Amino acid sequence: MEISRSTAALLVCGMLAAGLAAPARAQERRTAGAVVSVERLARALWLPKAGSAKRFRYVTRDSRGKTAVSSGMLHLPKGRAPKGGWPVVAWAHGTVGIADACAPSRTGFAERDVRYLSRWLAEGYAIVATDYAGLGAEGVPAYADGPSEAENVADSVRAARKIVKSLARKWVVVGQSQGGHAALFTLHSAARYAPELDFRGGVATGAPSNIEYLAPFGGPYLPDLPLHGLTTYFAFLMASLRANRPDVEIDRFLTPRGRTVLADALRLCYADLSAKIAADGTGINDILARSLFDRRFFEAERAALAVPTEGYRRPFYLAHGARDTDIPAVLTLKLAADLRRAKAPVTFRLYPGADHSGNMFASLPDTVPFVRRLLRG
Repeated sequence: MEISRSTAALLVCGMLAAGLAAPARAQERRTAGAVVSVERLARALWLPKAGSAKRFRYVTRDSRGKTAVSSGMLHLPKGRAPKGGWPVVAWAHGTVGIADACAPSRTGFAERDVRYLSRWLAEGYAIVATDYAGLGAEGVPAYADGPSEAENVADSVRAARKIVKSLARKWVVVGQSQGGHAALFTLHSAARYAPELDFRGGVATGAPSNIEYLAPFGGPYLPDLPLHGLTTYFAFLMASLRANRPDVEIDRFLTPRGRTVLADALRLCYADLSAKIAADGTGINDILARSLFDRRFFEAERAALAVPTEGYRRPFYLAHGARDTDIPAVLTLKLAADLRRAKAPVTFRLYPGADHSGNMFASLPDTVPFVRRLLRG
């Protein structure tokens, strides 16, 4: 069959255009905040007062700086968006586990978080909630790795604004426990990392800090400490480091029982792992065969855990419960002192009578107006 010169020219141009366009599309898929997929969130997982909700997957980076995919949720208030769009509260969740089945976008929010986030939704804020890279997606999440979780949070907002055009540019971060730690890193880096957005600051409650100074003292000699969830948190941290930092060679620190606990940490969520650890009577001393006082271990966990005390550009509220038995308040008191010494724009309050979860609600009368002021205008 003969092809005319004009037809041939069109075919060639078409092939060239396709060849030039493909790399551009591939590059877009690799861009931080690019949307990979969107689906309607199962109705049972919606916040009770939400007007609509979606589950989405998006491009971000992992703890090694490599392109990764994370999942998350977007919950919108009922009604029409205000002029300028719905302001965004980026939620950084606390410890749920590191297995894919533990991802909040698959399980829904815990009852505590439903109550808490419903208060922010009632204020007229869209809730964007990342699962963190590797949780509910390919890979093992870098548990409590502040720098990468901060990018996961900011990239979730980037992605959400591509999905729903009625979201405002202005946003804040709010996080509890592991998420409070992630929120502090987001507060430190978001204005520089995502300058096209209008980052205003945020809230960190029950945030772990100064843990990097304590972890290296772990060993087979460590007595049972009266800290809620300590062995479970430790198992998630060690299993995560084992998967994401092979150079640290975590296996050299582990007993046979420790290897079993870390295998459990890769498949069980927080409540189930905690129950198994309690039933087996496992302590950190049963997991470790030798001291963690080791340069490679210290450098790796410091890179993940050490909360910055200088360089904050946006105001933030730091809240902690005086009766917190998960993260002792003395650690946050030191952080608050260091932040004030560095003249960080922090408002800190210790809540008497509040435990780890209780501080979230005890602080709401202060944090809600604080965020309202941040998002004004």
